[in-house]
Amino acid sequence: MTISVRRTAAVAALAALSAALTACGGGTGTSDPGGRARMGASAAPSGAASAPASDSASAAPGSSPPSGSPAAPQAGAPGKVPTMAPGPGGLTPVFERAKQHTDKTVALTFDADMTSDQGPRAANGEHFDNPQLISTLRTLKVPSTVFMTGRWAEEYPEQAKSIGTDTNFEIANHSYSHHAFKAPCYGLPTLDEAAARADVDRAFDAFRKAGAVNTVPYFRFPGGCYDDQALRAISTAKVTAVQWDVVSGDAFAKDPAAVAQEVLSGVKPGSVVVMHCTRSAAPVTEEAVRTIVPELRKRGYRFVKVSELVGK
Repeated sequence: MTISVRRTAAVAALAALSAALTACGGGTGTSDPGGRARMGASAAPSGAASAPASDSASAAPGSSPPSGSPAAPQAGAPGKVPTMAPGPGGLTPVFERAKQHTDKTVALTFDADMTSDQGPRAANGEHFDNPQLISTLRTLKVPSTVFMTGRWAEEYPEQAKSIGTDTNFEIANHSYSHHAFKAPCYGLPTLDEAAARADVDRAFDAFRKAGAVNTVPYFRFPGGCYDDQALRAISTAKVTAVQWDVVSGDAFAKDPAAVAQEVLSGVKPGSVVVMHCTRSAAPVTEEAVRTIVPELRKRGYRFVKVSELVGK
């Protein structure tokens, strides 16, 4: 009986995560039904319109931080990069894309999802990481933002440190547990306000313990689900919530060409693209990226991190 109950619980947890991943990669970038979207209120940056052979030469986000900021942040501490002012009533601000942006820049973002209870599955050989994707992004010199869960950083500390010490990347917070910050949210377990706030801190702590340095005070809600209560719950964390306007559809996809087409047909100047960095849940992402990057460069786009879109 005990084994049967555990098996049933495990299946239910997997189904919830699968639904949430599908929502992240197959939705519209708004809050879950029942919640209110509050996105795109940021001033847009300016940047070069032409696409260079390499995007790595672009100005590093945070290269002109506010006066008095440290020259080198402590490992795992959110770096001094542009953030948005609080929303009405002090709510956490939400950024979707640089709507007033006229230059051909685009931010590819990758969610490194892992729930707090998936350690045994990882121990049994399931891959929640995607080192080939990270290698390809480096080879193609694509500055990127990785929205990492704290559980992922704990499972793959060497990879988290490698990503978090490479100036090609910035690590943003995707919660510790990948539990929901509002209900309903595609079957994910829901955190109360106190637990939600603690979950954000716990993720940053995990990045710090892994030795990641290039962390930024941006947060992405698991499943993309939020409402005013969720925005209020994490307001004291002083983060900017980051959603997206282009859905890649890479979650559980089997056709990289279809994923690439979704991105290429949706990108516009200032776009934020949501993709995933988990082989088990998004197995064709790396192959799709090898199509997306050269095609967008051919169209004159320059790849930037989210911090460049939020800033300037």
